[in-house]
Amino acid sequence: MTLKKLHVAIISSPGIGHLFPALLFGHRLVNHHNLRVTILAVTTNTSPAESKLFNPFTSNLHLSVIPIPAADISSVVAPDAKVLTRICVMMKETVPAIRTTISSMDPLPDVLVGDIFGAETWVIAKEFRMPKYVFITGNAWFTALFAYSPVLDKEVVGQFIDQVEPIEIPGCKPILPEELVDPMLDRDEESYQVHVDQSILVTLADGMLINTWEGLEPQTLHALRDNDIMRSMLKNKPVYTVGPIHKKYEPTGLKGEVVEWLDKQPANSVLYVSFGSGGTISAEQITELAWGLELSKQRFVWVVKSPNKHCVDGSFLNAGQPSGPVDFFPLGFLTRTQNVGLVVTCWAPQVEILNHISVGGFLTHCGWNSTIESIASGVPMIAWPLYAEQKMNATMLTEELKVAVRPEVLPTKKVVGREEVEKMVRGLMEGEEGKAMREKVKALKVGAEEATSMNGSSYISTCKFVQDCVSQIDQYSI
Repeated sequence: MTLKKLHVAIISSPGIGHLFPALLFGHRLVNHHNLRVTILAVTTNTSPAESKLFNPFTSNLHLSVIPIPAADISSVVAPDAKVLTRICVMMKETVPAIRTTISSMDPLPDVLVGDIFGAETWVIAKEFRMPKYVFITGNAWFTALFAYSPVLDKEVVGQFIDQVEPIEIPGCKPILPEELVDPMLDRDEESYQVHVDQSILVTLADGMLINTWEGLEPQTLHALRDNDIMRSMLKNKPVYTVGPIHKKYEPTGLKGEVVEWLDKQPANSVLYVSFGSGGTISAEQITELAWGLELSKQRFVWVVKSPNKHCVDGSFLNAGQPSGPVDFFPLGFLTRTQNVGLVVTCWAPQVEILNHISVGGFLTHCGWNSTIESIASGVPMIAWPLYAEQKMNATMLTEELKVAVRPEVLPTKKVVGREEVEKMVRGLMEGEEGKAMREKVKALKVGAEEATSMNGSSYISTCKFVQDCVSQIDQYSI
């Protein structure tokens, strides 16, 4: 086994939040650890950005990307089913196509890695006698909650959201009921049981790869590895820190509209505003946010999508498409802010923007990919969580790491008014609190760089994962 190049198959579920880290992790395994990697990307074609992601990764001899169209689940799942339910069913129904693809490979993969939804493919790993590992694209705190959910399901009586006290996780920071992941907010919803079932399935893996690093979450990582209860939940399987996995800034010399505009702005003077590839907000919230940005008199780059008409949270699989900002901005907003703001529809080069010297803050939905990119760029944040585990991420950023400020009431519960927006933006960009956060996030940036450097904690942990894969392969072949 050690004489040939180890072949790892990474299965990614739909959505840029899962696909992009899988591509980047595969790229790192090839370039830094001398592995052969095949990415099996289950795609839905609902996001135009999905297909663009493949291009930079197709030129590597030892990295292959195979798109697999997701199975049609229209006859299996109700149209109004929650995102978690839809993705889990989609992955389960796509297993036969994934199996066919894997069985046609020559040579077969030695190891199977799947994200939390890719765990549906453990049946394939069993059939082909492969070790299986789960790749958590979120952080360790989310991992702890996810793994402990089956215990909470039995111990907590009634709705989690009605609990008076914070939700306890052994060895970890407690979680306020309103900050739990979306499926746990209503136990009567089908997606809640899907969440619990999925958490049990994930813990059957031979190990966990988490997109975090030792210096960012030492308490939680200690709990996952050394707390007796948490070790039991993970069945004493190893936990590997492999983060931060993010796209690194590489100047190309080519400048688009946004970068040319940023070049003309003073250092640390621009607030970047984006709710990610899947985040949308209501028309009323867009109006209040626009007024707040204008009243703050701060420079900004705002990536805008058409508003979500039904709710204030995001839509992971079908984010709103742009219909023209004049349709939902305050009258005259673009004219009044033309000298201090730039509005971009649908998409912007986020990593390039965050690394620009003129950018001094990021108003973000707190998706883990965006959070890592902001930390890796040394940019403090305004935390504006929308869905999934983003409320937990926002809490970590504001209370524990102290590199962000957030609204007093969750944006998913109440429209954030223009006065509060103005106050947060001014505080981040001009206030003493903003300066303190900027210093803290720069220190985290250094720690992130050290973790992935040669002999850094995440590099060493990934080396251990590769070594353990070889040992597991030998055991599975007996």
